[in-house]
Amino acid sequence: MAVKLRLKRMGAKKAPFYRIVAADSRAPRDGRDIETIGTYNPTTNPAIVTVKAELALKWLSVGAQPTDTVRNILSGQGIMKQFHDSKKAK
Repeated sequence: MAVKLRLKRMGAKKAPFYRIVAADSRAPRDGRDIETIGTYNPTTNPAIVTVKAELALKWLSVGAQPTDTVRNILSGQGIMKQFHDSKKAK
């Protein structure tokens, strides 16, 4: 099973709110997810991002591939750097 870290759209019409989830790559965008890692609210200024770093690192370490947007969000939170450093240390 190929796992992706991606955004799951929630919220009302024209008021999006996203959950960052680990999901099977074949599942629909708003379909079943395996685990919720965090949230992303782009409607506020600045955008509000909450990420559980230990969950994100766990999924990255077992081979989950983040989408481009999620990769940018995780990079902004410093999680991709932590993951790279932990991989380099092994």
